[in-house]
Amino acid sequence: MSARITGQDGVPLLLPLVYEPVLRAALAEDLGRAGDITSAAVIPEAATASARIVARRAGVVAGLDVAAAVFRIVDPSIRVSLDAGAGDSVEAGALLAAVDGPARGVLAAERVALNVLGRLCGIATLTRAFVEAVAGTGARITDTRKTTPLLRAIEKHAVLCGGGSNHRFGLDDAVLIKDNHVAVAGGVGEAVRRARAHVGHMVVVSVEVTALDQIDELLAMPAQRTADVVLLDNMDTATLREAVRRIDGRFVTEASGGITLATAHEMAATGVNYLSVGALTHSAPVLDVALDVVVA
Repeated sequence: MSARITGQDGVPLLLPLVYEPVLRAALAEDLGRAGDITSAAVIPEAATASARIVARRAGVVAGLDVAAAVFRIVDPSIRVSLDAGAGDSVEAGALLAAVDGPARGVLAAERVALNVLGRLCGIATLTRAFVEAVAGTGARITDTRKTTPLLRAIEKHAVLCGGGSNHRFGLDDAVLIKDNHVAVAGGVGEAVRRARAHVGHMVVVSVEVTALDQIDELLAMPAQRTADVVLLDNMDTATLREAVRRIDGRFVTEASGGITLATAHEMAATGVNYLSVGALTHSAPVLDVALDVVVA
């Protein structure tokens, strides 16, 4: 889960215990049984290197602290100085960090650090684009569980860096009744009744609906026994607007399903509270970042 300790940039920090096990596994995958045999062959053991991490394209920064941890795991004597903060918008060519230390260690950590950094900056950059697309509507952009296995915590953190918000982190922290649950339970109302009977009062109950009559069924239920959040899934703009009108503030509303940068503003203007966008984490282009050794 994400650690809600806030840094100077206002973005919640991730504790190292959240991401270090994943970084160690990634390094083990890359270094294998023999380590970096290329560097061992051509670089003297005592050689040092100064390098700079730069953005080759404009974007939004996320994950610099995670990337820095990769270098420290490989060799604690490597020094990493950050030149940008989480959520910063940077231009192509911007300096993100300086790296100094044993050359073999710097190069051994390079690819894993850049893979993670580029991935997270890409997510933050796409999130920022969606946030800007719905500006002025009152709607917020949120992510989904469509994340890379084992990278959910850091990918969701990148969404925060881009100005978005986080949906549930897993199956255990909120009830989300989807179409398959409804089909097995025998209807929206029955699924919600079962959920309310099963979970405590502190657990949010959300339900996905695809038709207006399902909303009417929820509205007919006693207020304390119905859902807290209604996900309006794959509705066209006109239906979405009518759904929001019928709900009239009784539920938190969330639009989902195939939302793009081209459609986000129109859907947000219907009055929904949230737009959940799986593309933030499953389809964000990686931001091109590079590590360049400074030659004296």
